[in-house]
Amino acid sequence: MDILRIRGGKPLHGTVAASGAKNAALPIFAATLLTDEPCIIERVPDLSDIRFMGRILEQMGAEVINHGNGRWEITARKIGHVAPYDLVRRMRASVCLLGPLTSRLRRARISLPGGCVIGPRPIDLHLKGLERLGCRITIEGGYVDVDASRLEGNYLFLGGRHGSTVTGTANLVMAAVLAPGVTRIESAACEPEVVDLCNMLNAMGAQIEGVGHHYLRITGVEKLHGCTHAVVPDRIEAGTFLLAGAISGGEVKVEGIVPGHMRALLEKMEEAAIAWEADPDAGTVTVYGDRLVRKPVEVVTLPHPGFPTDLQAQMLATLALTPGISIITERVYPNRFMHVPELLRMGAEISMEGPNAVVNGRSRLSGAPVMASDLRASAALVLAGLAAEGDTYIQRIYHLDRGYERLTEKLRNLGAEVERLPESALPEALKDS
Repeated sequence: MDILRIRGGKPLHGTVAASGAKNAALPIFAATLLTDEPCIIERVPDLSDIRFMGRILEQMGAEVINHGNGRWEITARKIGHVAPYDLVRRMRASVCLLGPLTSRLRRARISLPGGCVIGPRPIDLHLKGLERLGCRITIEGGYVDVDASRLEGNYLFLGGRHGSTVTGTANLVMAAVLAPGVTRIESAACEPEVVDLCNMLNAMGAQIEGVGHHYLRITGVEKLHGCTHAVVPDRIEAGTFLLAGAISGGEVKVEGIVPGHMRALLEKMEEAAIAWEADPDAGTVTVYGDRLVRKPVEVVTLPHPGFPTDLQAQMLATLALTPGISIITERVYPNRFMHVPELLRMGAEISMEGPNAVVNGRSRLSGAPVMASDLRASAALVLAGLAAEGDTYIQRIYHLDRGYERLTEKLRNLGAEVERLPESALPEALKDS
């Protein structure tokens, strides 16, 4: 396995282009199973999760062509209804195949996804929603079997303990678009990635009203057709680069984005006295980290339009170098603080109180060998390494490959001293640290 070595202390400067959003592209790939006609998907990020989803679709019978430069062509003329354990266990997001298989084939058999390092993520709301749509659900031997021979529209409520379910909304919207009658979904997730999926489905001939709101009205149609669709820009990647500019004390412009999708982050940055400027017409946001006048803040993660849980770790790393006491409360995945022990190794002062991280901002961090535990924790360690004194060695960076396209290259173009090395390059003195 590779490691990442970062020599910190260099302010980042320059412009970086946002990639397409992984969290939008994965359910969009699944949605191509709803038609037997070709679908052209553009602005697809080159990530390990995306390539694996492509392989899953191929194994289910679809023809999948990667034309390069972010352009994929998927044609699902004849597909099977089974997504086996060996596929689903390797990528939890593949559970979003449940909706399109149910809708098009009127049956599905999918291995139950397990938990992950940030905590259990059950699919009970997915299954309850399918039952409300007339499906018969059987769970046996670790598999969910769906008999959708009586699929029909109905009223669904998707509010859960930690807010609306994003993947559950995607699954049930895809199940409903070919269901006879009208489906009304209340407390639907309205993340930009869900909106992007709905926009693609409407381009395929679906009839979804209320896109972007918590109430959706879906009139089932008999058939969907192919389309060409460009994936929405990745607001989480964009936010990561903005915080990288801030924590390093540099000036970074992120282009090719929708600033309105990042309102919660931008407002919290403003509250923290991190200078930034947005140009919605040009699709850019610039952060001025060299104007270091930062203030402590309180951050609470919530479903969109609240502060995104996928930026919590990166914000925490930034606040570790912000004078004063900041508090981050995680309301979406309360166990999502695996990055905290690694930041402590770098000199951060953070104490945990249940779902709250209390951060006493320091004037400096020091480079250290650290271990990535998940995708966003990895990003937080990269940010901390950019600002730390000395060298930081990040292990298990395969997590980064799941969600950040050409991260090393993009950081180098901004002036960072970062390189990807084989694990054997880790200095002997650090191997047992």
